[in-house]
Amino acid sequence: MISLEQILRERFGERLKVQAPLSEWTSFRIGGPADLFVVVESEDELCAAKAAARRANASCFCLGAGTNLLVSDRGMRGLVVHLGEGNKQITIDGARIFAGAAAQFGDLVARAVEQGLEGLEFGEGIPGTVGGGLVMNAGAFGGEIARVVTLVHGVTETGERRALTNDEVKFAYRRTDLPPNFVITRVDFELQPGDREQLQARVAELHEKRAARQPRGVPNAGSIFKNPPGTFAGKLLEGAGLKGTRLGGAAFSDKHANFIVNLGEARAAEVWALIEMARDRVKQQSGVWLEPEVKLVGDW
Repeated sequence: MISLEQILRERFGERLKVQAPLSEWTSFRIGGPADLFVVVESEDELCAAKAAARRANASCFCLGAGTNLLVSDRGMRGLVVHLGEGNKQITIDGARIFAGAAAQFGDLVARAVEQGLEGLEFGEGIPGTVGGGLVMNAGAFGGEIARVVTLVHGVTETGERRALTNDEVKFAYRRTDLPPNFVITRVDFELQPGDREQLQARVAELHEKRAARQPRGVPNAGSIFKNPPGTFAGKLLEGAGLKGTRLGGAAFSDKHANFIVNLGEARAAEVWALIEMARDRVKQQSGVWLEPEVKLVGDW
């Protein structure tokens, strides 16, 4: 029987990597190797890769910018695909924006504001890609992506193209309910005309707020916990004395308690141990059980 590696090698050649370290592809700079890894440059290539994995009864995971993820030290089994440069285009038609899933969320915000389009300013400083932001229903400062999305294009588990309406995505707080193993390739937005100077001023204001509150220049995965109703996770974590708490190469930031940073050579197991410790301590301190915003993926 021809192996999945052989099938993919015929299509992608030397672009297919074996036992590729995923730490190079995550914002945490943490993660073991993928059995197979390939960068796809088009929707056709993505369809081919997913269909091949399906026929081989192997898992296929799409890794974007690697933000908001904690990849196991053991890595990931099966195939990991990454959307390349061919999936980063952003085009604008009036108040509509069509953004490739691999485009940086920050670039999307900048393009919208440059055109005087209102509705995405909250995304200033949110790391990761448009696809990742969609999956997590990214939001901040009172805004969220769910309010401005019209269609989500992607490839199904079986390698078929499909477009989902806003209602079909089933947005919720910091999550969506997409079909199993659905990989986003493009997101369509409908914004509102606004005053460009006012929008630029708003973005600059939010940039300053993030810079003052959040750790910069050190690997992290963004907010670790979702905010519970009526309060903030960072406030609860700081109240429980977790700010600056360290385990091995990982630590809760001394700038914002809802961020865990990689101080150098941190392991996924250390980050997860900090997460579990924090949940227990906050539960004892305040009676609130925190829900992680960061997602665990890989062989745990």
